[in-house]
Amino acid sequence: MFHEYPSNVTREQFSRIELGLLSVRKITKPRIVDLYEFFCAILYVLKSGCQWRMLPTDFPKWSTCYSYFRKWSQKRDNGKLGSVLEDSLHEMVSCTRLSLGWEELRVPSFDIS
Repeated sequence: MFHEYPSNVTREQFSRIELGLLSVRKITKPRIVDLYEFFCAILYVLKSGCQWRMLPTDFPKWSTCYSYFRKWSQKRDNGKLGSVLEDSLHEMVSCTRLSLGWEELRVPSFDIS
């Protein structure tokens, strides 16, 4: 397990978005590292602004984290506007806002006609 960073999410929060992240990559062999660690590494880079190669060594290898980031950031072909990563982050923000008693975050819809 790696160090607790301020950018990390809880396992409970991650469990809400895990299926969406799993749907991006076909599983051909058992995973050695938990997707939770990859997701926390991506959040660390997004929050801190550090370079991928400067990820702390207690995260998985930077190149593998970056490959997951690229896969999860690709726009989908199924008619949705965002990527899996954008949708996952939006879901986490919405759940947090609701748990605090705030209004749910709304994503503006665009009419592409």
